[in-house]
Amino acid sequence: MEKPEHDIRCSRLDITEIDDNFGDLHPPLSRSEALIEADRCYFCYDAPCTTACPTGIDIPGFIQKIRSDNIRGSAHTILRENIMGGMCARVCPTEVLCEEACVRNTHEDKPVEIGLLQRYATDPIVEDSTQLFERAEASGKSIAIVGGGPAGLSCAHRLATLGHQVKVFNRDSKPGGLNEYGIAAYKTVNDFAQREVDYIVSIGDIDIENDVELGADFSLAELREKYDAVFLGIGLGSVNELGIDSESLSGVENAVDYIAELRQADDKSTLPVGRNVVVVGGGMTAIDIAVQSKRLGAERVDLVYRRGPEQMGASRFEQDLAKTNGVTIHHWAAPTGLKSDAGGVVTIELGKTELDEDGSLTATGETFALEADVVFKAVGQRLADDRLGDELQGINLDRGKIVVDESQATSIDGVWAGGDCVAGGDDLTVSAVQHGKIAAISIDHALRT
Repeated sequence: MEKPEHDIRCSRLDITEIDDNFGDLHPPLSRSEALIEADRCYFCYDAPCTTACPTGIDIPGFIQKIRSDNIRGSAHTILRENIMGGMCARVCPTEVLCEEACVRNTHEDKPVEIGLLQRYATDPIVEDSTQLFERAEASGKSIAIVGGGPAGLSCAHRLATLGHQVKVFNRDSKPGGLNEYGIAAYKTVNDFAQREVDYIVSIGDIDIENDVELGADFSLAELREKYDAVFLGIGLGSVNELGIDSESLSGVENAVDYIAELRQADDKSTLPVGRNVVVVGGGMTAIDIAVQSKRLGAERVDLVYRRGPEQMGASRFEQDLAKTNGVTIHHWAAPTGLKSDAGGVVTIELGKTELDEDGSLTATGETFALEADVVFKAVGQRLADDRLGDELQGINLDRGKIVVDESQATSIDGVWAGGDCVAGGDDLTVSAVQHGKIAAISIDHALRT
């Protein structure tokens, strides 16, 4: 059978269809819906949902305040522990964190909709720029933060409330990090990421400089000399390769870069989309690019992952979301090669995998192929060590990530780190926020003793 023509083009759907496809994934609760849902909470003592929250939000406490119509108080309970509570309400995998731990999460019942209730409480505060926090008396100390993502902004806000002057050096043209550039557009609509950043910065004493990069525009040594402390929230700036020949073919794309382009596009119908799209990976980025490709009009989207569904980094909810959006998921398959024509990649070749007796992943010898106009690489990220040069010399690393102690301090005196760039993390926004908060408290203690 003759292979269809290579087909990557814009406007596979009209703009109205695309706008509908990229509407809010979880529409906000109305007041009556929120009160009904809040009334389902048992307000447990030593609540397991609070224990499951990486930032330790008093979940029964904020829900109780919703019940009494004290939205400001509810938001304060959330934001004092997680200043990005609005974004986390949208992107947290609540189904494997607080809501999984909910005592109502049984075969006969369903968990309280904690994420939606958190959004109900925090959205009005962010939208109205209602300032819930005050700065302490000025300390006379200044801290440099490298990275304007969740970890850096969380650290900046807590330090500002503690009376310190903060300067954020941000690599991108906008602050927000992955919240702005790396999350599926249908999860954070109406420019919420930037409105949340504006709210965080409104506390005062936080200066952000965009379009500057560690190792290119300034050095860690310069920051250590000029500032009383340094926090590194530099994220993971490079994408892992597939490890096969011909990865430089036209049509083989970095999923992270394409998601960023999509998030910044004023008109999503102008984005080029393949007819047949293949995504390689099993994490949140893989699911996000697969679903968004389908919603942009791709006729067929296949996601291939080398292990089974239980080993995927994406939660079961996200896997189900992909399937309900028409994405076909192939487990136990790994790419082995690419074929091309004059227009670029046309086929990705895959080998089936299995676990051997020792539990190691091995090829079965069975192969298959998928047609592809576009192949997206979504197999994880790493530190941008090619761009950082010698900046991290002297800092202990583990498998390419920064080693920190329980206070987020690195092996270099006066330097802390958090977020995706540190070893042992789970690459979640909520965990990055917690890292920034812990580091700020540790920095404050160090500067005052």
